[in-house]
Amino acid sequence: MDWKTQKVLVAGSGKSGIGATDLLKKVGAEVIIYDGNDKLKEEDVLNKLENKEDVKVILGELEDSVINEIDIMVLSPGIATDAPFVLRVKEAGVPIWGEIELAYVIGKGKLAAITGTNGKTTTTALVGEIMANYYDKVDVVGNIGNPYTTTAFESTDDTVTVAEISSFQLETIHTFKPDVSAVLNITPDHLNRHYTMECYTNVKMSIAMNQEENQPIILNYEDEILREYAPKLKNKIVWFSSKNKLEEGVYLDGKNIMYAENGEKRVITTTEDTTLVGIHNVENIMAAIGISVNMGVPDAVIKEAIKKFKAVAHRIEYVDTIDDVIYYNDSKGTNTDASIKAIQAMTRPTVLIAGGYDKKVTFDEWAKELEGKVKCLVLLGETSNQIADTAKKYGFENIIFTKSLEEAIDECKKNAQQGDAVLLSPACASWDMFDSYEQRGDMFKDY
Repeated sequence: MDWKTQKVLVAGSGKSGIGATDLLKKVGAEVIIYDGNDKLKEEDVLNKLENKEDVKVILGELEDSVINEIDIMVLSPGIATDAPFVLRVKEAGVPIWGEIELAYVIGKGKLAAITGTNGKTTTTALVGEIMANYYDKVDVVGNIGNPYTTTAFESTDDTVTVAEISSFQLETIHTFKPDVSAVLNITPDHLNRHYTMECYTNVKMSIAMNQEENQPIILNYEDEILREYAPKLKNKIVWFSSKNKLEEGVYLDGKNIMYAENGEKRVITTTEDTTLVGIHNVENIMAAIGISVNMGVPDAVIKEAIKKFKAVAHRIEYVDTIDDVIYYNDSKGTNTDASIKAIQAMTRPTVLIAGGYDKKVTFDEWAKELEGKVKCLVLLGETSNQIADTAKKYGFENIIFTKSLEEAIDECKKNAQQGDAVLLSPACASWDMFDSYEQRGDMFKDY
């Protein structure tokens, strides 16, 4: 594509929109940034850019005259694809791309792309470490915090990109085609955006829609939705399993993590050679092995990188031990399944902080995990009453309501005894009270 002939509207002026604009400027496109927030200042938006020359900013209402003059719209993932102005752009016949599609079209080299409801960040970070121990130029990008658009222009044929991809980002792909893809699991999440589990599943699985028959997708054999969906896939499936010994794929045999292919089985590493806790992290490691083997990395390199890898921030992150009470930050537990895994990983009686932004999901399966693990439930945020009602339905009564994170931590300190753990694992997004799960986790650590 000759970008110099393209007029592109970038919707959204956050990190994704700014990354897309900077990339489009580098390839010579004419760019308009649009943000529906009319309280923003044009100067503040422009000052975020590497090159603000000739970039037009529109705030508030998007006129039809602007829609009629653009060739492409690049949509930031935080904006719903059924937002009224997006539907107007669609009706005008303008192609709508996401930042991932834009970066993929411009970028070069090999690509491993990872999605799933939970475990994406840990798996992506681990795969990035493994790749960096073998390949010369590795970029770790996407939903992990570093937009793909910020690295695509400098990438070469020798670059290996490892991308964490969210369902929001997958809604707007067209030609995006990873060399290796992975779907770690699918459990209810973001139903306020995707409405149904079928829609959410289809969006997640679209990560493989352009892959060729010989290009692998790494899938979790223990996930029922993935097993049911697998027959629809046309590309090569590599399963991983924490409960079943597979004839082909990655599986757990006692403490050994095995790789089976073409009738041969070999040990890649053991569960004793990692600092990550919980069976969910064993699954993340197996997924990373499946990806890395299929990206051409030798077993010895994979094993060594796993041994050195430390847990990512905000994911069952050890914070401190105070008066023999261990504090864990799992602020990235933004849905029920992630929080269940954190609760299951606790080896001490636990005081749990939960609650937050309402994503229109139920808490029944989560509430069933409290018995025998959680001694006290400290709630805050929009979902407090819903969570409390659900917990009581399953016989859990020791519940405290709070109005701030600081108050919640004070209550934890009062209720935790020597030998206990305090776990922040909200089972909800952070947007009702915080800018991000990172801010929530950092404030927990500070307090």
